Amino acid sequence: MGHSGQNVDQEEIDRFGAMAHQWWQPEGPFKGLHDINPVRLAYVARHAELSGRRVLDVGCGGGLLSEAMARAGARVTGIDMAPAALAVARQHAAQNGVNVDYRQAAAETRVGTHAGAYDIVTCMELVEHVPDPAALVAACARLARPGGRLFFATVNRTLLSFLLVILAAEYLLGIVHKGTHHYRKLVRPQELIGWGRAAGLDLTDLSGLRYIPFTGQTRLCGSVRMNYLVCFEKPVTKKSADAK
Repeated sequence: MGHSGQNVDQEEIDRFGAMAHQWWQPEGPFKGLHDINPVRLAYVARHAELSGRRVLDVGCGGGLLSEAMARAGARVTGIDMAPAALAVARQHAAQNGVNVDYRQAAAETRVGTHAGAYDIVTCMELVEHVPDPAALVAACARLARPGGRLFFATVNRTLLSFLLVILAAEYLLGIVHKGTHHYRKLVRPQELIGWGRAAGLDLTDLSGLRYIPFTGQTRLCGSVRMNYLVCFEKPVTKKSADAK
């Protein structure tokens, strides 16, 4: 896994780190993230109150979603394992007067000091980039407080996603950097939902994300054959309620 057994892929970290200086370029290699970020933010805001809430953005990268949630009034901590991406995130936030606490950490190690500390945990476009996605989901679950909401976004493992997300977007059109996605590591909704339930989470919502790269149009939809988002809630148990 690299990094002393942590749940990270060093090749993935190096790949994204090498492009970090282009993170905030809307027409650069992260154009897709820029296009879908408003919908991701709206999805989170639909299912959870952001203002004043303590939020952890796992795999924050250059800070697109972290900054957006902070602008919406959340108290955001962004964690990532790519130092170059974090440097860009810190610089951009400082230049634009946005308060985000960026830390180099993996979710699994953050649990040791911040278990149950967050009202909201977001983990967007990361489960398909780690060696053990189930462990990542479990760590995110432990980081959320009872009654907290957790959000994941990823790409379904289907023939359609292979043709459009990998073959077309990466290798034919160059909209997404080549090698960003590996078909065998894509995650089916039933897999992600199963990991969430195994971690003690309740499914709140499953929505498809329709993204047309040629026009930049993005919206939620009923089909989860390509991109999709999942919202979980961490239930309040009698033990956690008594501890309050």
